[in-house]
Amino acid sequence: MFDEPLLQQLVWTDFRLAVFLTVSMPLVLLVWAFVQKVEAMQRLLIIYWRVASLLGITVYLSIASLPISFITGLMARLLIPASLWFWVDINDEIEDRPPSPLKWTMTAWRWAVTLYCIIGAIFQAYSLRCAAMTTEALVEDFACRVWLEAPWGYKAMFHPNGSPQILGFFAIVALAVYVIYLLYFCFVRLGKQGRSALG
Repeated sequence: MFDEPLLQQLVWTDFRLAVFLTVSMPLVLLVWAFVQKVEAMQRLLIIYWRVASLLGITVYLSIASLPISFITGLMARLLIPASLWFWVDINDEIEDRPPSPLKWTMTAWRWAVTLYCIIGAIFQAYSLRCAAMTTEALVEDFACRVWLEAPWGYKAMFHPNGSPQILGFFAIVALAVYVIYLLYFCFVRLGKQGRSALG
């Protein structure tokens, strides 16, 4: 579908956008919302960070070259937009606020992340075949390995002496906890509170 240099450039651009849109911006917005004491935005961003933690788990699964990382990465791109627009009460509270730089920035960021995740999910769907490979085949296939290069770079910076297998083990444990909480939310909390973040 893509030649190798173009694919590599697109994947690295995707990771850079991810750092900006899914880590840096929401962190700034969370601090800003706390300083301005805007509770609806605080709640939304806390929910966002809980859901987006799947991206962090994916990075550590990728460090260990685990094929499941291709599934979790795609799932994160689908769950993040849902978490930003799902809550009726939060949406209403934000919409009812008077215009302000924080409100404008929050709205722009929500739309930017939504578009980024949708486009990224379509782009990443191309790599889903990698989830069916063994770890060895995954590393040997350029179109799959290119998705692992940024996580490997992250490991080199932040865990230079860490074992990929140990980091991968903790990522699997974190994923199990994430899935249990997601199932609890879907089958228990959602039935009780519906689309209200306050329940």
